[in-house]
Amino acid sequence: MAVVTLAAVARLGRRLSGLGPGRGHWTAAGRSRSRREAAEAEADAPVFQYVGERATRADRIFVWGFSFSGALGVPTFVLPGSGPQPRAGSRPRRRIQPVPYRLELDQKISSAACGYGFTLLSSKTKDITKVWGMGLNKDSQLGFHRSRKDKSLGHYNITSTPTKLGGDLAGVNVVQVATYGDCCLAVSADGGLFGWGNSEYLQLASVTDSTQVNVPRCLPFSGVGQVKQAACGGTGCAVLNGEGHVFVWGYGILGKGPNLLETALPEMIPPTLFGLSEFNPGVQVSRIRCGLSHFAALTNRGELFVWGKNIRGCLGIGRLEDQYFPWRVTMPGEPMDVACGVDHMVTLARSFI
Repeated sequence: MAVVTLAAVARLGRRLSGLGPGRGHWTAAGRSRSRREAAEAEADAPVFQYVGERATRADRIFVWGFSFSGALGVPTFVLPGSGPQPRAGSRPRRRIQPVPYRLELDQKISSAACGYGFTLLSSKTKDITKVWGMGLNKDSQLGFHRSRKDKSLGHYNITSTPTKLGGDLAGVNVVQVATYGDCCLAVSADGGLFGWGNSEYLQLASVTDSTQVNVPRCLPFSGVGQVKQAACGGTGCAVLNGEGHVFVWGYGILGKGPNLLETALPEMIPPTLFGLSEFNPGVQVSRIRCGLSHFAALTNRGELFVWGKNIRGCLGIGRLEDQYFPWRVTMPGEPMDVACGVDHMVTLARSFI
């Protein structure tokens, strides 16, 4: 699995690996290194910089993990050259990138999401937000790209460089991209929702009868309102609208009890299940997250609710049975954010002590 993170790093300063008396081009054995060896050693080192209080910060994107799927966006990690030996000056082919590697992009990245063997990126500009994908494309996760040799054809091959997505996303200001397995969602600045990729579990059944959508399509969901956030799981999806209501669709334990295991159109989870009552009329969901087969929601009252498949106790509710509707998690702190894995969860909380 590839990992992508956005980071703010200083433009000023020098790398820690390049400071001190050992900076010369000398190996431990005393042999002088070539310029190429020195450059590769410096590029392989983790990026650390001295940061002052007045340092100008810039948004950067760092990638690490399994690279042969192309999800890291570094083509020479996958295929250094056309011959059996890497070309001089190219990055060596590598299966795993064990430390964060800065991905060089011209655009300022504002949102990133990791799927199964692929990555989505979006970048804000003054006029338009662009969306890119890189990695596996077997289920149209990256859309349908034209062949370089024949413009009338297309391919679903691995794309090891960030490739721009089109379709209904053209000219749309995107504020969030979301994925987990091989279905993708994007949220626009005006509250629209777009989807593409795998639809085997009815994730995109509102726009197709097929099992795949090969270009981003606007999802015509009526009654949802303006979408604020979106989340994708392995078989189910969820969105949060501007009123703090959660809508779910797809397949699996969706959060409305054991009788709803499949739906092609979003259904709202009753707000009372998140604590809304006449005594607490201001309760709203503020964040929504998905794991492989479970969901998590944070409210504006600092409470965490979970539901779905309780694989290896990942829900944190004190038992191992699956949870069919939102259940509040008890913890000695106020949850601020949450991330869902396959069989575990991590919460960032403000301690009461």
